[in-house]
Parts: sequence; structure tokens; C-alpha cells
Amino acid sequence: MLDLRRRELITVLGGAAAWPLAARAQQTTVIGFLSSRSPEDSAHLIAAFRQALAEGGFVEGQNVVIEYRWARGQYDLLPAMAVDLVTRRVNVLTAAGGEPSALAAKQATATIPIVFSVAGDPVSVGLVESWNRPGGNATGITFPTTRMEPKRLGLLRDLVPGVHFVGVLLNPSFPGAERQLQDIEAAARAVDQPIVVAKASTDEELDAAFSALVKEGPCRADCSATA
Repeated sequence: MLDLRRRELITVLGGAAAWPLAARAQQTTVIGFLSSRSPEDSAHLIAAFRQALAEGGFVEGQNVVIEYRWARGQYDLLPAMAVDLVTRRVNVLTAAGGEPSALAAKQATATIPIVFSVAGDPVSVGLVESWNRPGGNATGITFPTTRMEPKRLGLLRDLVPGVHFVGVLLNPSFPGAERQLQDIEAAARAVDQPIVVAKASTDEELDAAFSALVKEGPCRADCSATA
């Protein structure tokens, strides 16, 4: 697991505050906060982020300015947002909300330090060169939740024994979606569990996806019972 510990982040921020910025008269450290999510569902994350900064001596509004950019689930907006933050010459880029934000930040700059949090393999998606020697300007932490699909399916079957079929909802715009689906399908085959897959990237598509799952449910249950 790649893990940027607090003291390393403080070192990055402290060094960033001393970097020469020809276009800035102020000496305040500026953090670019890029997220694929929304501020409404990230309030607890922002509170924790600010608290961790304050514990290291960096207080928003005093010696730190945070430039927030929220894509609200529209991944295609992230590249332009990342470029905008780079143009504003932020000292550090924090990429939140998974691989889409981190990849957009990585594409936008090869020099500004990037701190990311992802759920997949940062090596395979191109965020870092290797686990032992990340290299480049990006580092962070990964929670390999995308490798937990067999366990999730097993837990679901334990909670609902005898379930006829399992609905799977995926966001096809998410970089790890294809791998997730492969893992889910493999896990389902291993226990002979029928699944129904629906995909959605927008609110409108979510409504259609849930409708499709509801429609498919009775059919799959009947077919399984009569097969």
C-alpha cells in the first residue's frame, strides 16, 4: 500500500510554502482540492482534511488557501478543472474521489506535488511507476476495495440466503469498472450465482438502471425456479 504519512504531507506543504512564486505576492500556501464528488456528500471528509492540516500548523484562511473544484460525478469535467488549478499555480494538488480525480491531476502537471486517495491499483492505472519506487510527482494511499468483490458477494449471500439473483450496479465511466465487473462475474460463477448487471453514470441513467434491475428480478427468479 502506498501511504503518504502525515509528517510527509507536512513536509510537502512546508516546502511548498517556501517555493518561489513569481506571479504571487503572498506567501500563503495554496492547495488545490480536486474531487469527482460533491461538497454536500464530502462534508465529513473536508472537516477531517481541515483538522489534519490544522494539526500540522496549517489553518485555512490564515496561512493556507484551499481552492476547491467539484465535478459532482461528471468525470469529463475533471481534466479542465485540474488544468485550471495548475494555471492558478497551486502549491499542492489533493485529488479526492478516486482514480478519475487523480488521473486528471496527473495529466495536468508533472511538477506540482499530487496527493491522491484511490481504491484500485495506482501502478496499473499509471499514477505511479511502481509500488516500491513511485517516482514522479504523485503519491498517496490506496484502499484496494475493488479487489473485494468476491467477499462482498459472499457476505450478501450470507445475509440473504437462497437469493435467486444479485443485481450489480456499475458506473462505466469509472476507470476500474471493467476490472470490477470481471471480478464480480468470476466470483458469481464460482458459486453458481446468477447476476444482473446494470450500468449508470448519471442520475437519469440511475433511474433507468434501477428500473431494469426491478424488471429483470422476477424474470430471473422464475427462470431459475423452473430451469
